[in-house]
Amino acid sequence: MSDALKHECGIALIRLLKPLEYYKEKYGTAFYGVNKMYLLMEKQHNRGQDGAGFASIKLNTAPGDRYISRLRSNAAQPIQDIFNQINERINQEITENPEYANDVALQKKHIPYIGELFLGHVRYGTFGKNSIESVHPFLRQNNWMHRNLIVAGNFNMTNVFQLFNNLVELGQHPKERADTVTVMEKIGHFLDDEVRKLYKKLKKEGFTKVEASPVIAERLNVAKILRKSAKNWDGGYAMAGLLGHGDSFVLRDPAGIRPAYYYKDDEVVVVASERPVIQTVFNVNFEDVQELPPGHAIITKKSGEVAIKQILEPLERKACSFERIYFSRGSDAEIYKERKMLGRLLMPEVLKSIDHDTINTVFSYIPNTAETSFYGMVEAAQDELNRQKNQTILAEKETLTDARLQEILEYKLRTEKIAIKDVKLRTFITEDSSRDDLVAHVYDVTYGVVKQTDNLVIIDDSIVRGTTLKKSIIKMLDRLNPKQLVVVSSAPQIRFPDCYGIDMARLEDLVAFRATLELLKDNNQYHIVDEVYEKCKKQVDLDDVDVQNFVKEIYEPFTDQQISDKISELLSEPEVKTKVKIIYQTVDNLHKACPKNLGDWYFTGDYPTFGGNRVVNRAFINFYEGNKDRAY
Repeated sequence: MSDALKHECGIALIRLLKPLEYYKEKYGTAFYGVNKMYLLMEKQHNRGQDGAGFASIKLNTAPGDRYISRLRSNAAQPIQDIFNQINERINQEITENPEYANDVALQKKHIPYIGELFLGHVRYGTFGKNSIESVHPFLRQNNWMHRNLIVAGNFNMTNVFQLFNNLVELGQHPKERADTVTVMEKIGHFLDDEVRKLYKKLKKEGFTKVEASPVIAERLNVAKILRKSAKNWDGGYAMAGLLGHGDSFVLRDPAGIRPAYYYKDDEVVVVASERPVIQTVFNVNFEDVQELPPGHAIITKKSGEVAIKQILEPLERKACSFERIYFSRGSDAEIYKERKMLGRLLMPEVLKSIDHDTINTVFSYIPNTAETSFYGMVEAAQDELNRQKNQTILAEKETLTDARLQEILEYKLRTEKIAIKDVKLRTFITEDSSRDDLVAHVYDVTYGVVKQTDNLVIIDDSIVRGTTLKKSIIKMLDRLNPKQLVVVSSAPQIRFPDCYGIDMARLEDLVAFRATLELLKDNNQYHIVDEVYEKCKKQVDLDDVDVQNFVKEIYEPFTDQQISDKISELLSEPEVKTKVKIIYQTVDNLHKACPKNLGDWYFTGDYPTFGGNRVVNRAFINFYEGNKDRAY
């Protein structure tokens, strides 16, 4: 993707179902779980590189023995930093205590990080908060084992202020309004409440306090706690949690916005944000890894009993389509096919733009994540070239010679790697002209393969802000002097902010929005902006369920093509000599390519939760009033 677009995070949870001695015997190490967690996190580093966290729990420890370990890092390479610290500590303990080397019981008792339950997290700091305090997992500590709570999630809540106020009404005094803290305290409140009720019941049954503690852990109804905690959550989330005594859960939002997959056998339960990560790390087949249903939680009790429980009534499935277009690893079999289809479905519009002249066209892509959709586009272009060859052969069949036939058959599709992304350049100079010059050199181009008579077609995953295209890529490609530059987006026009975990918070950052404003000015219709502002302001005090997305009215006067053409103008600096044309995917084609992931609110404004409409209206008010605050 040319624009830097960040995703909230990725999660990984492992529960070992056998005694640690089993893994020592079969795999040669009692640190089997630690090793697998490293791989799960490393294979998801695409989902977050601003911070990483790791937590582990030992089961059945004696009072006085440490049973929870946690490490968090916001170093330049946070995953490596965490596991370097873990390895150093393990090696130090074994070097100083050689008797630990082959004694699993001693390892578990004395060495941190070894255990049966693990939670990992990688994150991007989408709110600009990269301090260590913002890194998951979060820990809520208590002297009672079953009241300890560790939480990490891939999520964003649209109603965090309401949730914060709910905690205040419960008598709590939260230390901050961050949604992670708010969610953890909500779960913690109902965990405490359930523990109190169980203790009262056990006391009546004649249990002493010491006797009651393990029975509370056994009887604790995690699904009931989650139902009460998540009742008023509005957002997209895959929320993972560990309880100190050994229960664990991962809960997915009712619309299935954020992804979660799981695998279970007689040795392990594992949950992660992406399917191929589990496939690779545990060497299992595609069909062995299941998708966690929306509104459901996978709950593993300390006993090892695993259950999939409905926590919230599922809504219409609106799984994030950006996962398929960009964020998730393309090694997933379904995602790979979908990305190829996205490229293939764009070809009819591309052919129109080049007058079906495939012979005098060079096809390429913006590295590196647009490569798969490029393959799909090229396959469709090859089909067109083959059709043209057949048509020519049939038209000339009466006079066709061997030499002419060979000439026709030798026509090949021209594909080249034109754009080359250099190492990340540090824009350390703050003066605007200097910064722009540095940004312009983020990409370089391959010279000598494009002629002045050629069309140059280049595909990108999506065009969000358009900054890198304008300041770097288009200028660079213009140096090749093609007849026409066609920039193709495998995603539709991004018109609305996301509020469920992707860093698209401000309307004015979106090039489709800016282009539409210019069209309104050009057509003397800018009064619509004032009208939409008044409608949004009138909704400020309404309940979320009553709020409508009036920002859609900004786009209604214009066709997709008109907006695309205006975007082409905005992204072409005056010094660019080449004719530039921008082609976007249609929403209908997106749904054809990704039929299971129909979350399209950033393209259509059709938010899957009520809170989304409130966020988009607030974003418009912020834009209109010149307020740079985020809308959520």
